[in-house]
Amino acid sequence: MFEVLVYVYENYWQGAACPEFDRLGRKLSAAGFEAEEIQQALVWLDGLNAAAKCTQISLPDNSNPDHGDTASTLLGMQAQSSNSLRIYSVAEQEHLGAQSLGFVCFLEASGVLPPYMREIVLDRAMAAPGDPVTLDDLKIIVLMVYWSFGEEPDALVLDELCDDTEGRLAH
Repeated sequence: MFEVLVYVYENYWQGAACPEFDRLGRKLSAAGFEAEEIQQALVWLDGLNAAAKCTQISLPDNSNPDHGDTASTLLGMQAQSSNSLRIYSVAEQEHLGAQSLGFVCFLEASGVLPPYMREIVLDRAMAAPGDPVTLDDLKIIVLMVYWSFGEEPDALVLDELCDDTEGRLAH
């Protein structure tokens, strides 16, 4: 499934340029991906699109201070306080593993993964195969979450997400 997601990211890096799922499925099939992989990826992408749309609806509108509070309250979402703490469930800890959870915390502490995106990353990671989800697969999930919002991560973040860290030597 992750090979399909990488292909979609590379070929439709502007999320709006991505065709509808039926047409995308045909293009992926023509590119040589197996039907089962394509189906898994399309189901996963459908969940990603639903999460991103719901989040975009509920994000505060900075141009109208009154509207932002109303929209977020209607959907039961409130901005995260700087004093808040995200507690990971046992299922999340087991499915994501220490390395992937550590990476999510690193991105969040660095200020490049806001709480609403973190929650989508966690949701999509929980929907991904693998026990635990590998760090490389988690990085693809983070890229796809950025993609779903039509954003490209900062160059240094993009380098961290796309860099092969196996050959790195810590100083």
